[in-house]
Amino acid sequence: MSVTPQRRIISKILLDDILKLAKEGERADGRRFDDYRRVKVATGVVEKAEGSAMVQLGSTRVLTGVKVELGTPYPDTPDEGTLTVNTELVPLASETFEPGPPNEHAITLARFVDRGVRESKAIDTKELCIVKGHRVLSVMIDIYVLDHNGNLVDAAALATLAALATTKYQVYEANNGNVVPTGETRSLVLREKPVATTFAVLGDKLLLDPSFQEEQATGTYISFATMEDGRVCAVQKNGLGSVNQEMIFAALRTAINKSGELRSAVFG
Repeated sequence: MSVTPQRRIISKILLDDILKLAKEGERADGRRFDDYRRVKVATGVVEKAEGSAMVQLGSTRVLTGVKVELGTPYPDTPDEGTLTVNTELVPLASETFEPGPPNEHAITLARFVDRGVRESKAIDTKELCIVKGHRVLSVMIDIYVLDHNGNLVDAAALATLAALATTKYQVYEANNGNVVPTGETRSLVLREKPVATTFAVLGDKLLLDPSFQEEQATGTYISFATMEDGRVCAVQKNGLGSVNQEMIFAALRTAINKSGELRSAVFG
C-alpha cells in the first residue's frame, strides 16, 4: 500500500489555531512540547509469527510481525543472517492511504526502522549463521499501520523492538550435508534496544510526538533512533522546512532524555 503524495488539506482555521497555540507554548491536546501521548504495548498478538507486537501511540496503532526462516546469506556477508523490513499502510487506517505498491513514503518508513535495528547492531547476525556461505536464518519484519493519527515512525520502531524482544525461532543444525531442525527453539537475543523519537518542526518550535494535524500543519519533522547509552544510530528529516544546528542538538537532547519512556513501555 502507498501514501498519496499530497498531504490531506486541513482547514485554515485549524491550521491557524495550531500555529497560534505553538507560539504561545501550547498544543491543541494540552500536551507540553516534550510530552508523548499515552503509549500502550501488547506482545504476542499474532499467533503464527515468531514474534509480534501492537503499539498504540495516542490513537495511532501499528502492528509488527516477525518471521524467522531458512535463507541464503548475501555474498559479501557469508557468515551472517539476513534482515528485511517491509511496511504496509492499510487503506482503512487513513484517507491518505490508497491501494498500490509501496511508494517513497512507505519505503522511507521501512528504511528508517531498518537502519535503527541494523546500525545499532541490535541483532547479532553472525549467531544466525548455520553453514557459512550456504545457509543462514533470515529475519523478516513486517509492519502494518492500522490507524494513522500521526508519528508513524516512533510507533513502528517501538512495535518492531517489542516484537523482536519476544521472538523465538526454530534452531537448525548441519547434519551430513543437510540443514535440519533440531526441534528446539531459541529466543532472539537483543544486544541493543534502539527506539525512535520524532519531532515536528513548527517555526522555531519542536513538537515531540506530533499528531496527524500537527504533522499536516508543519510539513517538516525530524526523527532520531538512539540506543540506551545515548548513541545515535539513525537520523532522518522529512519535509522542505529548514532545521538549524541549534534545533537539531536541542531535539537530540530531548530524544535521548525521552527515549527511556519508550523502552520502559516495552521492558518495564
